[in-house]
Amino acid sequence: MDGGYMDELPRRKNIRLKNYDYSQAGYYFITICSKDKKSLFWEVGATCGRQFERPPLSNIGEIIDLEINKINSIYENVEINKYVIMPNHIHMIIILYNGNGRSKTVPTISRIIQQFKGSISK
Repeated sequence: MDGGYMDELPRRKNIRLKNYDYSQAGYYFITICSKDKKSLFWEVGATCGRQFERPPLSNIGEIIDLEINKINSIYENVEINKYVIMPNHIHMIIILYNGNGRSKTVPTISRIIQQFKGSISK
């Protein structure tokens, strides 16, 4: 090939709504993938045998689990409603609540995810 389109990296679609305020109260479904979609979050060779059986998490998966559970205590108007750690990605439902009359601002979804990624990368 002569360096055509095969050399280009795949481009991710921007699925965010233009001009939407991602600090608004509501439920947000979030998916975060590992770099290069590598299976890093479960033990090597682990599969989920029986329904509702938790697969053994790798060390990285355990750190992710711990950091997800910290989010509820870091932000007073944020709740992780449900989450699942897959071999190479994470799904979360994040609930943002309206402020309770205090002057604190509700963080945006981007800010929450940015801080979460920073904490698991250390």
